[in-house]
Amino acid sequence: MILRYMRFCAALAVIAATISSVASAQNAGSASGVWVTEKGDAQVRVAPCGSALCGKIVSLRDPIDPRTGKPQVDDKNPNPALASRPIIGLSLFNSMKPTGPGSWAGLIYNADDGRYYESKVSVSGPTSLRVEGCVGAICGGETWTRVGH
Repeated sequence: MILRYMRFCAALAVIAATISSVASAQNAGSASGVWVTEKGDAQVRVAPCGSALCGKIVSLRDPIDPRTGKPQVDDKNPNPALASRPIIGLSLFNSMKPTGPGSWAGLIYNADDGRYYESKVSVSGPTSLRVEGCVGAICGGETWTRVGH
């Protein structure tokens, strides 16, 4: 009876370890979650949207514009109809298509200049998301960190 109980406990431990490692592996390659930008000035919620990947600003380090005393708006946008929309809630990307495991490509919006750029997003570790943008042959990027890590 004791031997049967010990075998049961050992089997249960193996099953628990397997489930835990599978969950960790799935989470490590997932871009879903809230990420803080490299400069720490914004937090972006990244989530699947259909077969694509979407990212929306959910908070700002400085949510109030010191010039106006009001919430930050998209004032660098060349389209006057969009220049008054709030930065919090703004979609940075909404059509990133998968290009491989843990990587996507599409357009990203830069609220600092009001323009869209060709971009790549890739999970570079369980707590790191690499975001790169290009204008022609000139590319730049930054690494975002998963919030809570």
